[in-house]
Amino acid sequence: MSNRVNIAKAAPEAYKAVMALSNTVAASQVPKPYQELIKIRASQINGCAFCIDMHTHDARSNGETEQRIYLLNAWRETTLFTEEERCILTITEEVTLISQRGLTEETYAWASRLFDEVYVAQLIMLIVTINAWNRIAITTHMQPPHR
Repeated sequence: MSNRVNIAKAAPEAYKAVMALSNTVAASQVPKPYQELIKIRASQINGCAFCIDMHTHDARSNGETEQRIYLLNAWRETTLFTEEERCILTITEEVTLISQRGLTEETYAWASRLFDEVYVAQLIMLIVTINAWNRIAITTHMQPPHR
């Protein structure tokens, strides 16, 4: 794979703005384990190796189990995820795959039953942010470190 532009160096102000958004959403009331599930699942859908590597590592550091990480791309087929997590993963998939149908009324109503408006807004912003990072990493060919 060829080297491509380093956004942090070539467009530092834009990069800093995305980083500031990341820091803002990371400080939300959404628990860190849920944040990492969002980041991993969106990155799986988008095929972002750099972000999958980073966020599976971060998820483990936040106490996530190997089994749940391995089964995340098949979360509908297991009972390992709570109703809240299942709702969050559904929102993540619908927002990430926005061109297919977007966030459906059914999913939004489900989220509204489980979470307040601020929490739903924070979930959406977390999803939007990881999708931005996925696009940066994929288009610039960012590579995960060799561990």
